[in-house]
Amino acid sequence: MADSAVARNLLTDNPALYEARFPDPERLAARWTEDVLCRYGAGPRVLDIGCGTGRDAAHLRTTGRTVVGADVSDAMLAYARTHHPGPRYVRADLRRFHLEDLAPRPFDAVVCLDSALLYCHTNDDLDGFLDSCRRALAPGGLLVAEMRNGAFFLGRTELLDAPAIRGFEWEGTVYRSVTTLTVDRPAQLLRRRRVWTTEDGTPPVEQRSAWRLLFPQELRYALAAHGFTVLELHDGPGPRTEPAWRPGPAPSPVGLAGPDASPGGPAGPGPSPGGSADGDRLHLVARWGDG
Repeated sequence: MADSAVARNLLTDNPALYEARFPDPERLAARWTEDVLCRYGAGPRVLDIGCGTGRDAAHLRTTGRTVVGADVSDAMLAYARTHHPGPRYVRADLRRFHLEDLAPRPFDAVVCLDSALLYCHTNDDLDGFLDSCRRALAPGGLLVAEMRNGAFFLGRTELLDAPAIRGFEWEGTVYRSVTTLTVDRPAQLLRRRRVWTTEDGTPPVEQRSAWRLLFPQELRYALAAHGFTVLELHDGPGPRTEPAWRPGPAPSPVGLAGPDASPGGPAGPGPSPGGSADGDRLHLVARWGDG
């Protein structure tokens, strides 16, 4: 198979196919993010770093926020501008980005969803990301992230024991993927090999990628070193957990968190996060600087 496979990222190269493979018709990821931003009284200016197809950035804009979406993929950005217009979309590498390339003044929140943060494979990458976030945020601004949980793989192998086989139909073509995950312990990476096939005779496409296996205490340490205070760090509920996060009472509108709200704590009742870090997703809310 490897000899005939073409080495490229089928989903990143084809954003419409990405959305078909990972549908989110209820916009749970963006709604979970909006719930977090409202609970902590975040201001309206948001950077969605690693925005992908732009569907989350566009939904956040419908809540009244001013949103910039940034990604390193030109194909994703072009798709976002056409199919999820509204935010400003800019090319930027999350491992090191600069506020002056994105907006004229700092953001009230930086959002990084769907394990995009874990493309920081090295400590230098992670320091670059957190330093960039710090410089892009106004004092008291939030960092909100959702990702795979490195601690899940401590003694657990159910995602590693056998390849995962998935299939779905898009525009009349059936796509089948075989995904193999392996742990690269020296590099602290979760490596993924995915081979795509279709029934139309197209040669197989091989995709290789990797995520950093970040552990909760390690992440706390790195955040503290860059001046962040962790407000939440838990395994759910979230937009990609089972069961998935569901909204509770409607959060306050942007800028109207309520008379009893304070910048240092939640503004409303909302669904309570879990208190553990055992699941395969990790959810982070951190605040930078004074506020």
